[in-house]
Amino acid sequence: MNLNSNMQIKIDKVFANNFNIILEYIALDKITASLKFKNELFKQIKNIPNFPYKYRKSFYFNDINIRDMIFKGYTIVYEIDTTNNQIIVLNIFDKNKPPLS
Repeated sequence: MNLNSNMQIKIDKVFANNFNIILEYIALDKITASLKFKNELFKQIKNIPNFPYKYRKSFYFNDINIRDMIFKGYTIVYEIDTTNNQIIVLNIFDKNKPPLS
């Protein structure tokens, strides 16, 4: 497996849609909290290529290349695409609720 920190990160439209819904919900309470959440989450996502298998194998998929990153009560599902040398961020949802999409 040829993995390196030069892996590209791709954001799936399902993640983007659900992420925006979550940000809007957080912003209803406090806009600065939503901005902090966004910045901290993307900092974590940008670090995934350095250690792509750091997080647990996904509970939702039977594939070792699909992982669940837990961040502040949310599950971020991503795929390690070794063929194309990229990380695909698939979805985000409250870890206590089923996926939104």
